[in-house]
Amino acid sequence: MALPTRLLVVLGTRPEAIKLAPVIRRLRAFPSAQTCVCVTGQHRDMVPTVLSFFDIPIDADLEVMQPNQSLSGLAASALVGLDGIIADFSPDWTIVQGDTTTAFAAALASFHRRVKVA
Repeated sequence: MALPTRLLVVLGTRPEAIKLAPVIRRLRAFPSAQTCVCVTGQHRDMVPTVLSFFDIPIDADLEVMQPNQSLSGLAASALVGLDGIIADFSPDWTIVQGDTTTAFAAALASFHRRVKVA
């Protein structure tokens, strides 16, 4: 019998959504895995469309993107928002993909909360 596992999947861009969609669908097929899909809003219009195509609901939306926002501003907002999500959800693992500001912020927030990152 597998132990329950809490997984936080964080994405913000269309390429991340495309690459992580099959992973999310597979993870959600395991009854012992509780998976939370969190989007940052980095690609506000594109990510929900991709996830909808794969029938993946969004569990948390940080909506951090603002007009003319710098990447530093995005990182700061995402870091604060993700810290709250991680504190509330208490994941065993955070899953990120790529080299985006979203992936960086999720990995850093998870590290600060002593959550393993994959």
